[in-house]
Amino acid sequence: MSDNTVTWWAQSKSRSQATAAAFLVLAVVLSGISYFVWSSPTSPVRSVVNAAVEAVNPLAGENTKLKKSLASATATIASQKGKLSAVQAKALAAQASTAKQLAQAQQRATIAENALAQAKAAVGAVAGTKTGTASGAKPSPGKGSGATPPTPITAPAKAQLLTPASRYFGMYTEQAPFNWATFDATSAKIGVQPNVVGYFSGWDESFRANAVTRAWQNGRLPMMTWESRPITDGNDTVDAPAYSLPKIIGGDFDAYLHTYAKDIVATGLPLAIRLDHEMNGIWYPWAETDGSGKSINGNSAGDYVKMWRHVHDIFQQEGANSLVMWVWSPNIVNNLPASHKVAGYLDSLYPGDAYVDWVGLSGYLRPPYKADNNFTFDYTFGPSLKALRALTTKPIMLSEVGASETDGHKPAWITSFFDAMGKPENADIVGFSWFNLAVTSYVEGVRATNDWRIDSRADSLSAFIAGLTRPEDRFTLTPAR
Repeated sequence: MSDNTVTWWAQSKSRSQATAAAFLVLAVVLSGISYFVWSSPTSPVRSVVNAAVEAVNPLAGENTKLKKSLASATATIASQKGKLSAVQAKALAAQASTAKQLAQAQQRATIAENALAQAKAAVGAVAGTKTGTASGAKPSPGKGSGATPPTPITAPAKAQLLTPASRYFGMYTEQAPFNWATFDATSAKIGVQPNVVGYFSGWDESFRANAVTRAWQNGRLPMMTWESRPITDGNDTVDAPAYSLPKIIGGDFDAYLHTYAKDIVATGLPLAIRLDHEMNGIWYPWAETDGSGKSINGNSAGDYVKMWRHVHDIFQQEGANSLVMWVWSPNIVNNLPASHKVAGYLDSLYPGDAYVDWVGLSGYLRPPYKADNNFTFDYTFGPSLKALRALTTKPIMLSEVGASETDGHKPAWITSFFDAMGKPENADIVGFSWFNLAVTSYVEGVRATNDWRIDSRADSLSAFIAGLTRPEDRFTLTPAR
């Protein structure tokens, strides 16, 4: 395009120049107006913009405040939650303490009631003698007399219990001796009333006098398995550091043991105590070593005997040993590790005749069965009885026995069990206590439910009744109520 060409918006070159200059002036004027409008505080446009900004800014500020409030609330909730947890923990602790105090109060009440009954009986006996009433006879109540005083709870002397004229038949059942429902129901099926009741207690429990009084009210010797660990610990719990044998030997539980012994004396009734049973196994925290020689629960070789003697000596100081029959009760040796079967191992765990009244055994017909098992009494108990008799001449109590229904060998095993009771070589066995429960447990890594109950099946019950009632087996046969 040439220089003489006229632009579309100017008809001549001179006019074009004038137009350009006018446009430049207009641009300057408009820029000035814009500046005035945007910079002037009184500018209506600025007012509109500022109003919009002010409308947004409070929301932004409010949002910031809300965020701060939310953060503060979250912190407060967390703090209160911690305080609430602490309050809940204190409440639970208070509840546990109250429950423990209530149990102790109930125990003291039971002891006091028994002592009161015995005192009343003694006063009555003296009064009867003075008035010519025969000992043991109830005087006729006179006019205006109150209710007949409660019959005092009595029991044979310890010496008589240790060497009974006939054998003991005992049972462990759910809740006995605190609840007799299962115990009595099974007794009714057998037709014979057991004269021993077995039960368990832990070292986190005080002496339960009502267990002993309730047992003797029914003419039954109480046999307490006393485990140096909390009662709630499962049988798969091997570690209980607070209850290790060195801690017991060192005196950590002396106050507890002295109180326990005093409470037994206050009750005034005998009982058998099976302290830390099956000590030759590897499954309880009072065992000394496992199969590889590794220490269990911080214990060392020789600690078990020291512990037993320590407890026994404290009871002797408090006068409780005139009432307590000490039952040392290892497990049968059949399924123990090889290191625990060697000659001398069982002997190393025996406290000595001066510290033991009965020796016992725990023994079961239980799977998995080894190839050489012939499902007889001799297979189950023979090697262990031989070891006990080489160790001592103390009477033997088969303190925890049972048979599983697995594979159907139970009736034959029960028959063999009672056949063995009639043999002369087993005359030193003063009785047994049957574990009358169904339990799920691990044995050699295998989980299984074993029904140990006497009445698990009709044929097992029949075999049991036939064996128990044989005259040659010399069991105390008191008809069931």
